[in-house]
Amino acid sequence: MTIDRRSFMAASLASGLVSTGALAQTAPPSDAAKTPPAGLPEPVETIDLWPKGAPGMPASPPVETVTERSTTTQVNDRSVTGTTRPRMVVFRPDRPNGAAVLITPGGGYRLVVIDKEGYEEARWLAARGFTAFVLFYRLPGEGWKDRQDVPLADAQRAMRLIRHRAKDYAVQPERVAAMGFSAGGHVCASLSTRFAAKVYDPVDAADKLSARPFCAAPIYPVVSMDPAIAHAGSRDLLLGPAPTAELEIAHSPDRAVPKDAPPHFLLHAEDDPAVPVDNSLRLRAALKAQGVPVETHLFAQGGHGFGLRGTIGKPVEAWPELWRAWARSVGLG
Repeated sequence: MTIDRRSFMAASLASGLVSTGALAQTAPPSDAAKTPPAGLPEPVETIDLWPKGAPGMPASPPVETVTERSTTTQVNDRSVTGTTRPRMVVFRPDRPNGAAVLITPGGGYRLVVIDKEGYEEARWLAARGFTAFVLFYRLPGEGWKDRQDVPLADAQRAMRLIRHRAKDYAVQPERVAAMGFSAGGHVCASLSTRFAAKVYDPVDAADKLSARPFCAAPIYPVVSMDPAIAHAGSRDLLLGPAPTAELEIAHSPDRAVPKDAPPHFLLHAEDDPAVPVDNSLRLRAALKAQGVPVETHLFAQGGHGFGLRGTIGKPVEAWPELWRAWARSVGLG
């Protein structure tokens, strides 16, 4: 029997998103996820970011909640809110290529979309030799101290921990990339431009290591906090209801690109109804102005939040392989 590429992708995505595993301790029984007949096992390896608890804990900590949003029994579409135990879930390849990717899913800083912009991409990467780490980062609107730096602190700490434990995962410490989607793209772009910013107090030897990604791929990213093009929900949750102009500038990655920023891969659909394509264009212009290598792919159609599953049958379906070819060209693998 012959299976075309589109059918293969659809079958792979359906079988790759299954139940509980790393979320079992936090998901209530009513949120039990769907298990496709031929599903792959859930990841079982988790790395906590903060050994003594996350800094800046609210007086009334949020309660971690997992919600299944999928309307079909074939795939999961879980979201997480109330994360008080920031962590990474690890996807190991059968044959490691020595490179790793830290994935920051989106969710408008209101939630974190674990399957559609996390586990799905992690399985795709692991199948191609990359060790993938999906980050459960704290949400800035849930009462944390220094709310605007909470997601970046988790991302910096995650990058340093991956490097600190690189031998455990057959990863070369310098070859750790970042990839993020939507608001997670803002986390990714913030990490790739503010990797040297001091946003938390060091806790152990890992914090002596660099948080600079080897390369970065913000995908349909929230970038600017300029109200003219910002994703309003992300801006409000990150900066609060009445941010100063200085705060907007400090948390717009396009306004903070250093000359030693890593190479970037930018991807956006021009018909994105949620995050205007100007977010990626401003970041591209800022990177070019600093002489930082940047590859940019704009698609006429694709909308927002397509990840992998939302690309099937569209030109934007090519993006993962475009990223992979670019990753080879910059030496990631």
